[in-house]
Amino acid sequence: MRFCYNNGAVEITASNVSLLHCCAIFLGMTEKVSSFNLLHQTEVFLQGIFYWSWSDTVTCLKSCEPFFCYADSSGLIQKLLCSILAKIAQKTDVNLLVSSSSSSSSSPDKYFNSDELKIKPSSSRKEWWFEDLTVLHPKTIQQFVKILGAYGNDNNSLVLTRFLLHYLKIAVRPNNKIMNSKTSEYSELANTAVHGVISIGKTAFSCRGLFWVLRIVSGLGLSRECQAGLERLIGGMLDQATLDDLLIFGGHNGGAYDVNLVVRLIRLFVHDDKVTLEKMKKVGKLMDKYLGEIGPDQHLKVSKFLGIAKSLPDYARDCYDEVYKAIDIYLQSHPALALEERSRLCRCLNYKKLGLEACKDLAKNPRIPPRIAVQALASQHSIMQIADQFVNDDYDSKYNQLVSYNNSNNFMNVKELKKMYNYKGRMGQMSRMTTVKGVPPQNTAMPRFC
Repeated sequence: MRFCYNNGAVEITASNVSLLHCCAIFLGMTEKVSSFNLLHQTEVFLQGIFYWSWSDTVTCLKSCEPFFCYADSSGLIQKLLCSILAKIAQKTDVNLLVSSSSSSSSSPDKYFNSDELKIKPSSSRKEWWFEDLTVLHPKTIQQFVKILGAYGNDNNSLVLTRFLLHYLKIAVRPNNKIMNSKTSEYSELANTAVHGVISIGKTAFSCRGLFWVLRIVSGLGLSRECQAGLERLIGGMLDQATLDDLLIFGGHNGGAYDVNLVVRLIRLFVHDDKVTLEKMKKVGKLMDKYLGEIGPDQHLKVSKFLGIAKSLPDYARDCYDEVYKAIDIYLQSHPALALEERSRLCRCLNYKKLGLEACKDLAKNPRIPPRIAVQALASQHSIMQIADQFVNDDYDSKYNQLVSYNNSNNFMNVKELKKMYNYKGRMGQMSRMTTVKGVPPQNTAMPRFC
């Protein structure tokens, strides 16, 4: 109305040109109706779009959001995004947005600090535009990615992938106004980002960086294909993970932590043909720590605890002392657990790989079912009997035989074996010395180890 009653004079700025332009199209305010009409004026103003400042262009793009579909159909969104890309290209090689890079110097992890893995916008000239575009609606960002030809499966750009991850990281913050949008509007951006991560792979992302990606996209409706691909990458690098990496919020899965995710990652790791024994044992120690951490969770079911404990092969652990400690923590946190469930929990232990002190503690632990304690003691007793067979023979040769037998039967770790056998050997030598001197050895029982 102001335009009509003011003889066609109106102030056009970067903040209102998008609205005026779309209104002029909708109302048919063309030159056929009147000369120098509103549509003509906005078109003339938009001709200088490539000479606008960066902030004016972003402001104009932001102002299109209330009528995005109409602005998009009129071609205005594309014009503004092309202007954005032109300005990025003035300071950055735009080819980096549409091509991948495997150089270790461009690894995204160097832009994150050790605690929160945050991208530092000022750390590189390539990322100067990241923060400014986080104010835009996800639909606008989708169009931005499509113009680059890197939408969905087509994304193989490290820079664009890092931008999308930065955008999503800001979007998932609880106090972010943009997050008022539906989660589904972010899902395609999340899928595009993960496709980029998968295509670039281990060359640009560390294990911790991949867990950081997983935390960002986990609540954004990621597709099964992308979820599986990301987990496959992490599973292959699980030996590089830390306990903090594994402590991912369980959401609505009925527990404090996402135990099901960790079980899937272990399976992927175990079935990797390139996994060495050293890596397997490293993951075994990591899982022992994880069991101790999740044990106090009141909502953790026995089946999930056992899922972690039994997910690795027996040879991944030289000793089961830490597993026993984790079981004890779980039993303390679940005092009402039935006897049958407690027995089931303890069956994941290899009693023959329990240290002497752990076995002694287990035997007198009131939370451990008596039958389990008897089985553990019986396993230790069989070990002692095997050692007794060699006490009065040549020490070095028989010790080697005992080590060989131990390796084939996997009944205890070497440190405990040597400690026990050295003790037995000393007792045998003392016995032989007293016999030579004519003093009969006392017929006393050996000290109890458990």
